[in-house]
Amino acid sequence: METDQSVSPETADLALEETAERELSTGLGRALRTWLAENITPEIVEAGRAGAITPDTLETLRRWNRQLDDAGWAAVAWPAEFGGRDAGVPDQLACLEAMAEQEAPGPINVIGVANIAPAVMAVGRSDQKERFLRPMLRGDEIWCQGMSEPDAGSDLASLSTRAELGDGGFVINGQKTWNSLGQYADWCQLYVRTDPDLPRHKGISCLLVDMHTPGIEVRPLRTMSGDSVFSELFFTDVHVPEAALLGPLNGGWRVAMTTLSFERAGVARLHLGLAARFDELVDQAKTAGVACSPVVRDRLARVYSAISCMRWMTSRELEVVGAGGQPSPAMGSLTKLLWASTSQTLADIGMSLLGSGGLAGPWSGSFAAAPGTSIAGGTREINRNIVAEHGLGLPR
Repeated sequence: METDQSVSPETADLALEETAERELSTGLGRALRTWLAENITPEIVEAGRAGAITPDTLETLRRWNRQLDDAGWAAVAWPAEFGGRDAGVPDQLACLEAMAEQEAPGPINVIGVANIAPAVMAVGRSDQKERFLRPMLRGDEIWCQGMSEPDAGSDLASLSTRAELGDGGFVINGQKTWNSLGQYADWCQLYVRTDPDLPRHKGISCLLVDMHTPGIEVRPLRTMSGDSVFSELFFTDVHVPEAALLGPLNGGWRVAMTTLSFERAGVARLHLGLAARFDELVDQAKTAGVACSPVVRDRLARVYSAISCMRWMTSRELEVVGAGGQPSPAMGSLTKLLWASTSQTLADIGMSLLGSGGLAGPWSGSFAAAPGTSIAGGTREINRNIVAEHGLGLPR
């Protein structure tokens, strides 16, 4: 039976009126709140506040990841057969709210759980699903994703890393950059060019590569915020078996498109993270006695309004999906654009309000990292093009 894909804005708006209360009141959300209250510790919260895995927090976060999985909370949106709970949009939102309230870190494999696993579930062979999904969900094996290159950032079709297929499998040569978790990764979902004679989008393949294979060099990249969350990957005559192929040969573009997460509500993490930082800033501004100025209150109100708009946009779009409609191609880009600009504004306000106190605390890191939000997840220019072409119907 076909599903009616048309959902009117009026229907979505009516459903949205009940969204906030339902996010806090679904049975799954209440169960997770109860479980978190009994299991999360200050050590786990502190490890999660670092914002990225470090050598000091790796094992703490890995143990917490396994604890989440043992209790069935590591990926509620995943199908039950792979360790999830088949959670729908309302339950996903409720669980994200619960995790944010308790400052509970999620799985170590942020990209793996949200992006790589859905591709393995959709196009992977049965042996690949059995081999990779549960260790990924438990955090036993850390994954990274090899997409961006020095000359192929937001334009994946421009990648030039080569993989030549012979009798013994593939031989890989090339470079990837801006690789999250690369220095900790055991495996990489790697996109390579396997046929340079085909059109750009049709000559790409996806390989599941063991990062301990000879010929792979990992160089952590230190950013101006002082961390090393990204790495460069260099591949020199790296041999991988033909069985490493995920999906069809030269069908990597389709594999990349299937990385749309089962966790539709995952985009809510953007406004939830901003809301937590906003609340922290307000508390610090009150403590420092600088929150009473009308100018300051106006700046804070503008940020609060932007975060509220993000929440409304996300919830409205997810209500459309939950009602059987299709997500707007432009909505994710709009949300990402607003997230980037609000992150930068919030960091700027934090530094200006706290002064030298901000330089000595976590806001200095947020301030240094904020410019990168214009690039993360697709550049500002790329996202504006998506909004213009797919949202407004403008010509290329």
